[in-house]
Amino acid sequence: MVTVRAPATSANLGSGFDVFGLALERPADVVRVERADETTIEVTGVGRQYIPENPAKNTAGVVAEELDAPAHIEIDKGVRPSSGLGSSAASAAAAAVALNELYDCGLTPTELVRVAAEGEAAVSGEAHADNVAPAILGGFTIVTDEDVTQVDASIPIVACLPEIVVSTRDARQVVPQSVGIGELVGTVGDAATLTAGMFRDDPELVGKGLRNNSLTGAREPLIKGFDAVRESALSAGATGVAVSGAGPSVLAVCREGGQGSVASAMLDAFFDVDVEARAYQTSIGDGATIFR
Repeated sequence: MVTVRAPATSANLGSGFDVFGLALERPADVVRVERADETTIEVTGVGRQYIPENPAKNTAGVVAEELDAPAHIEIDKGVRPSSGLGSSAASAAAAAVALNELYDCGLTPTELVRVAAEGEAAVSGEAHADNVAPAILGGFTIVTDEDVTQVDASIPIVACLPEIVVSTRDARQVVPQSVGIGELVGTVGDAATLTAGMFRDDPELVGKGLRNNSLTGAREPLIKGFDAVRESALSAGATGVAVSGAGPSVLAVCREGGQGSVASAMLDAFFDVDVEARAYQTSIGDGATIFR
């Protein structure tokens, strides 16, 4: 048996739609795999009732098929489904790393990103790698059609998860299909600023680059109270705020030691609009970890 922990992740980061992603220290999924004649799946943990155990419809099951590595797969969910924190990616990433180890497939971490992305397609309909890349590699990742670039970074983060459901498919439908040249230039500038901030471990630069454009900003109305939550977080010391992935989680970049006040402010703002929420005081962290 091989056990792997894979972290929650946040994708898009305002200016990096379908390109940027980062790994969070917590929460995380834990996946255990054991050789079997055919793949079976057992799910426990948060939101288990919403996750199919049919291997053909489960991200981990699709990964097992891609690797031709049948196994009994136990998924202990720590990342809530439909949270905007890469729940399906965490399971897919953990399964890919675990099965690669169990069957000694010999694939590199970057090759496993592509395998895990196929698992993501079981949920989102498309093989996006912006969540599975940081879930496997850790840190901050930049995904293109040809390659994945990874940057080790350590920046304080608050991920605030309201009790609202926003499906990935619905969130993609509100995204505009084109943008003007002025907004394109602004987005490139924000993305460059954020990337420089990651290389420098500079929360000020990362926060400046986190600005939502019309692509990611189109999702803000799907989250009740978003504007108030953002303003509250900024007033409490956050350097930048954006929708995490498809939402409804809201990501805030913080200065060292500032997570507590920012988390409290975000929770209070959601409470004021009658939305229950929980806040993870975390930071950019490592990718999938193998435990035997």
